[in-house]
Order: sequence, then C-alpha cells, then structure tokens
Amino acid sequence: MTSAYPHLLAPLDLGFTTLKNRVLMGSMHTGLEDRKKNFPRLAAYFAERARGGVGLIVTGGFAPNVAGWVSPFAGRLATHGAARDHRVITDAVHAEGGKIALQILHAGRYGYHPLSVAPSRIKSPITPFTPRALSSWGVERQIAAFARCAALAREAGYDGVEVMGSEGYFINQFLVEHTNRRDDKWGGPFENRMRLPVEIVARVREAVGKDFIIVYRLSMLDLIPDGQTWDEIVMLAKAIEKAGATIINTGIGWHEARVPTIATSVPRAAFGWVTKKLKGEVSIPLCTTNRINAPDVGEQLIAGGSADMISMARPLLADAEFVNKAAAGKPQSINTCIACNQACLDHSFSLKIASCLVNPRACHETELNYTPATQKKRIAVIGAGPAGLAAATVAAERGHSVDLFDAAAEIGGQFNMAKRIPGKEEFHETLRYFRDRIPTVGVNLQLNRRVTAEELLAAKYDDIVLATGVLPRDPKIPGQDAAIASGKVMNYVELLNGGRIAGKRVAVVGAGGIGFDVAEFLVDDGHSATLDLGLWMAEWGVTDPAKARGGVAGVRPQIAPPAREVLLLQRKSSKPGAGLGKTTGWIHRSTLKMKRVEMFAGVNYESIDERGLLISYGEKRENATLLEVDHIVLCTGQEPERSLEQPLIAGGARVHRIGGADVAAELDAKRAINQGSRLAASL
Repeated sequence: MTSAYPHLLAPLDLGFTTLKNRVLMGSMHTGLEDRKKNFPRLAAYFAERARGGVGLIVTGGFAPNVAGWVSPFAGRLATHGAARDHRVITDAVHAEGGKIALQILHAGRYGYHPLSVAPSRIKSPITPFTPRALSSWGVERQIAAFARCAALAREAGYDGVEVMGSEGYFINQFLVEHTNRRDDKWGGPFENRMRLPVEIVARVREAVGKDFIIVYRLSMLDLIPDGQTWDEIVMLAKAIEKAGATIINTGIGWHEARVPTIATSVPRAAFGWVTKKLKGEVSIPLCTTNRINAPDVGEQLIAGGSADMISMARPLLADAEFVNKAAAGKPQSINTCIACNQACLDHSFSLKIASCLVNPRACHETELNYTPATQKKRIAVIGAGPAGLAAATVAAERGHSVDLFDAAAEIGGQFNMAKRIPGKEEFHETLRYFRDRIPTVGVNLQLNRRVTAEELLAAKYDDIVLATGVLPRDPKIPGQDAAIASGKVMNYVELLNGGRIAGKRVAVVGAGGIGFDVAEFLVDDGHSATLDLGLWMAEWGVTDPAKARGGVAGVRPQIAPPAREVLLLQRKSSKPGAGLGKTTGWIHRSTLKMKRVEMFAGVNYESIDERGLLISYGEKRENATLLEVDHIVLCTGQEPERSLEQPLIAGGARVHRIGGADVAAELDAKRAINQGSRLAASL
C-alpha cells in the first residue's frame, strides 16, 4: 500500500469477514435512534459515513429492554417488528459497501427513569432515580435480553453488535464493589462480579452464530476511586475473548468520573497507552479510542503497536469523508473535530438531535444539502470569521461567484483569539480547513480590505452577506476611560491578540465564556497541559491502573502553579460559569479552581482608579471592597457590528445578517456556522 497511512488503511481479517480498514466509527447517541420516524434520517447519516470509507460503523446505543432505557422511550430493540424497522438503516449502509454493528446499551443505574435496575440499590450521582436491585432471576432476565437483542440485530441485517461494557453503564456496575454489594454468585470476589459480562458475551455468541461480529467495549480505565485493578481488567479481557468476542474496544472513564476524557482540553490520543498495555494479553484485535481526530494520529497508534484499530465518533460527525480524504492523500482537506461538544454531546444530554459545530449537515443530511444552484449569483460576504467562512465556501461550492472581504490580514475572526486559549489548540484546525477549502471551491478572498458600502453597491452584487462580527461592549465603569489611557484597563481583544501583556495580579470583569477563557489564558501564560500528556495526567490525577484502582492517583494532583493571580467577577448572583457548555462547563470551573482563581458573583463595578477596581455587592451596594490589581481586563459582552447595513439597504441591496453581526451572544460559533451554511444553501 502506497498510502501515507498504510497501517490505518490496511484491511483487518476477522476470520469470517474482512474490514476494509482499521477505522471504527464509534458509538454516539444522536437522538435519531429514539423514534422510528427518524430512522430514514439515521440511515442517510450512516450511509454517508459508509460512502466516506469507514471500515465498521457502530450505532448509538439501543437498550435490550425497557429496564435498560437511557431515558423514557429511548432507542430499544426487543421485537421482530422493531428489527424490521431497522432494515432501512442496514440496507442503506450495505448499499454503500459498508458494515454496521448495533450497540447494545443497558443503562443500569444511569437510566433516567423510575424503572432502572442495577446490581445493588445505589443511586447514581448523575440521575435522580434510585435503581431497583435485581434478584438472581432478574439478572438472568437481563442476560437473556442481551442475547435476544443481538439475535434481533442479526435479523435486522446488522453485521455485528457492540456490547457496551464500559462508561459506568449496567455491565460496568457489576464489576466494581463501589456499585456491586451483592453476596450471591453475581457479587463478592471479582471472579463472581465479572461473571455477568462473560455470560452475556457467551450467550450472545450462541444466539448469533460464529459468523457475526461481537465487539466488547471494555472499561480499561474507570477513573473512579474504587474502580478495577489492572489485573482484574486483564482477567476480564481474557475471559471475554474466550467467551467469543471478535474485537475488544477501549472504554475510558465512567460518566460520573471527575476527569475529562473527550473534551478539547484532553491531549490527542491521551489514552492510547492503556490499550497498548493490554496488547499481548489477548489475541483478538484491540481498538483504542478518545481524542483521535487526525489520520496521522491513528496511523501512529497502530504503527506503534498501541492497537489494531482506532475508534472515532465525533471526527466522523465533523467529516463523513475523513477516510476517503486520508486515502487520497488529502488530510489538509479534512474538516477536523475540535472536540468542543457543543452540538454533539451537549445536544444529546439536552434531548436534542445531535449535530456538529463545524459541520451542521451532520444528522441533517436529508434536509441540509449543498446542491448546485439553479441560478448562479454574484455574492459578497463581508467578514471572514466562522459565519462568513461557512457562507462563502458553501455558496461557492454550489456554483455562485463569491467575493469574501475582511479587513484583517488573516481569516478566522474571533477564532484567532480562541485558538490562543490553552486547551483550545484544535481551533487552529478549523482555520486550516477553511484555508484549504477557499481556493478549492473558488472563493475570491480579499484580506486587508475594509470594503465600503459605496464599493459594494457599485459592484451590483445579487446578495450581500454581513458577517462582520462583534465589537466588545463598553461597561462604562466610572474612571474606566482614564484607566484605559494609562494602560490599567484593556479589553479581551487587545489581550488575546497579543497587543497587551497583563501583570501578575489581574481582575477579569465578566465571567461568561470569554471571561473563563481569558482567566485560563492568564493563569497558564501560554503553557498548555493539552500539549503535554504527562503534565495533563498529573494535574487531573490520572495514573496507571496497575498502580491505583481505576487509574485515579491516591495522592493530591500535581498542579502547575498559576502564572498570575486572577480574580474573576460577574454582576449576576448565579454561580460563575453556570452558562457554560453542559458537558464541558464543569471542566472549565474545575480548571480555574485548580489554578486558584478567585471568583466573585453578584458584584457591582463602582469605579476604577490607579489602585484597581472598587466593587460592592447586591442591590444595596454593600461591603465596598477595593481590589488592588495590576490590570483589569474587560470581558463584558459584545455588540453586533452592523455599520454597513443601513447604507446598503438604503442603496437597494439585498442584505443578510449572520453570526455575531446578527446576534452577539457569547461568540456562538455553533450558531454562526450553522446560520452561514443554511443561508448559503438557500441562496
């Protein structure tokens, strides 16, 4: 094979069947699994990934029975009628030459409903419902449900199943004493606790026959204090292989673990070492996972002996053509997953249909398509931030003639600040993708060009798209102007663009997303643990499970001292950071706490002078306190930049607003890219 990725793209012989490469599309709940009416959309979503070259697709989780539901009326495969409904999915994937496995996921005590069951009556910290403890007969019924579900998956046309044995779900709950207090044959010593997964795999193999893929998702790193030891993990892996599994996939961390595992601040391939540790203990293929988002990373993992396959879920949301582009030697054209979680996991945990910040078509393939335009237009896009880049490239892809203007010297807009935040280095990848895409689709890019309304009107464009972004909001604190003149006060743009350097003690005014980013920028001073796996593991207390149960260090995490003393303030009386992402907000709050950032809520900004910032508290403006600081950074929101709009409308132009120019709300890139893409698809 002459490809730059010979190991990643090599076929994998499973004995009874062969996968065309080593890329497994990992399971990810999209919300389309939960209603039969959405199966055609799910089919289109998977078919596009099969067409894109994925070796094996794994669906989002389907419960084997009602007790195993993740939430009420979530996806379930338990009847012959349901199996027939799945045919639209499997037929669509097979028509594109792909293979697909159904994930069997029993939520156990993670079930968000009153019918949940578990090995013991112990409530999960992430759900309000206390599960019912299963009787011995009840355990047998759950095992039978797994086997029946697998047989129905085969009947539905699937090429295999993945048995979800990790992430703290039902099977995982039997494996550790933390959640299994039983004293029968399903509890007590580890040999008894591991009986459930081994029995499930054996009965599934018996139900589906020899020529059917069984992937077992094994928790190799629980990341909870009372998790499995490494010896227990190896013992289980060997028993799972003997019971009939075809592939062992890696699971990392229970959902209740207080260690980030897939967010953008986690180093790439951060857990490849734990899969490699299992190599040689079993003879069936091992698959590694988590924060693998580029073909060279996958190639290095396989070539270096860490695994036989790699699992990617969100990277294939971001770009369905990931594998084909890698095979064609065009990695620069891959729309890289930035691990932001904003449109995928945050949507899933809010019971919304998942999508992708950098690819709004994900899970919307049946209604958002960039088909050739029936009438070719001349379009001007003003602003090369995320919204403008999306609008310009989609419009050009559809055949329109597009001029993209920006007053800056480089594309990216606010992303050029975001990429400088420690832990957000992946934002560089989105800009690299657009830099490649602009000439490919034929956008005429004009940088360092502050275009005027008169020039735009004179050019007689059919449509003008304002993606001019935002301006920092002025909080008008008494004394602020004099402090700006003296250099005491700066806004976040000046700081993050490198125009200003802050002193050793800094007050950050505004604790929204930008305020948190600025605080992280200040305490790390450019050194990012995301680029240093050893430092990242030390700061989050992650260690080898051979040294500590669950891979959680028993000693206090080793925190690099903060570069500055930072005070983070907000007017709202609510908890600082309450409006951050549903699945990532806790990480940002924990990071700043580790870095000893002081947070203040419910404050009034009374005045600024050469000493610092005077604040008070509450409606009565009580307890006035002077915060003596070297510098004050303003992160007090944004206003839309619309100076071109009225002159253009007055001149008769057809004008559209997108992104921050439309709504200046915490620099919402998800909305901006979605809005720009959908507008361009409609022009």
